[in-house]
Amino acid sequence: MNAIIFDYGGTLDTRGDHWARVLWDAWQKCNIPVTEQQFRQAYVFAERTLGRNPIILPSYTFKKLLDVKLRLELEFIFTQQWWMADKKKYTEVQLALLNNIYQQVVETVAHSREVLLELRQCCPLALVSNFYGNISAVLGEFRLNGIFQSITESAVVGIRKPDPRIFQKGIDDLGLQPGEVLVVGDSIEKDIIPAKTLGCPTAWMKGRGWTDEAQDATIPTYVISDLSEIKNYV
Repeated sequence: MNAIIFDYGGTLDTRGDHWARVLWDAWQKCNIPVTEQQFRQAYVFAERTLGRNPIILPSYTFKKLLDVKLRLELEFIFTQQWWMADKKKYTEVQLALLNNIYQQVVETVAHSREVLLELRQCCPLALVSNFYGNISAVLGEFRLNGIFQSITESAVVGIRKPDPRIFQKGIDDLGLQPGEVLVVGDSIEKDIIPAKTLGCPTAWMKGRGWTDEAQDATIPTYVISDLSEIKNYV
């Protein structure tokens, strides 16, 4: 393999766990009195709202992005009257959630950065991500800027995973053929299958999914549980 393409969210920042899982863990730690099903509805509402509206600006850091997501989720819970509290309580809970989750991400991305810096010595690295138009600000926030030779962001190119064309663009930017590029991602559906369709070898970052439904581990070329395991295959 002559290059590696990485997904971002769920791969470099949560060790393979779906973001809904990460958020729900934090909600439980903060003892927010809603069910998991109610939280899931709030999560979907926030994601769809951000997908349909240009709320996230290119300058927004991940911490700012996370703050916006949490506000949207809590507002949805409030409008559904699933949890009624005064404004001060909501503000306190939102801050507790933000600090809890952000600290986890800081630690996870620091580990990812160490691995990426090592891998960069072996071959070019690229990023292909479904993101909100602010991936450059996020990379700078976590000192990941300058590591990737090529960055393909869905909000910028107008193509979203699982459309294989977004991976093809990343491959083209590297000037290589699909068979020469390893694709690393946490989602079988959005990362592994479209990359495999193009002919890329793949590495699935296996974590906790959106549901407990079993994933077919025979689809990816490799299955990893920590980013450092990629060093075994390059």
